[in-house]
Amino acid sequence: MTTTVQSFNDIRDEFDAYVGDIVYSTMVTVDSKGRPRSRVLIPVWELVEGNPVGWLATYSTPIKEAHLAANPHTTFSYWTRKQNQVHADTLADWVPFEDRTTRQHVWDLYEQTSPKGAGYPLGNFWNGIEDPKLRILRLSPWRIQVIRGRDLRSKIWKSTAQN
Repeated sequence: MTTTVQSFNDIRDEFDAYVGDIVYSTMVTVDSKGRPRSRVLIPVWELVEGNPVGWLATYSTPIKEAHLAANPHTTFSYWTRKQNQVHADTLADWVPFEDRTTRQHVWDLYEQTSPKGAGYPLGNFWNGIEDPKLRILRLSPWRIQVIRGRDLRSKIWKSTAQN
């Protein structure tokens, strides 16, 4: 059974629990010919004015750059053997390197592991927020689905913003 909810708060506890338990997410982008490409990454999430916002600390690769330049829509999927799932359909935007405030905010979020268990010390891969290899993607979800494994009950939240 699938239920559509009006407020992200209606699925937030399950979202946080599943993302915190699963941690690793499969990010899917598409190339200029419409072919999907996936990679496993760890985004972090927070609530901003009642809506979820994701952040991804990542390396910029030619493939990722080209895919997002042609089509900034991405999907992040989480799955566990318990069959608990989260699927976040997002619009991904690169944060400008000059935006030190956001870079520091994201660095701190990863340190705090938000939701609990989903972050890691970015210093394991980058030499601080000034490291030119550190790129940040802002993930603006337009649809999030959580699925409870024991009975496959599904809840879907959709943003009221047009993405």
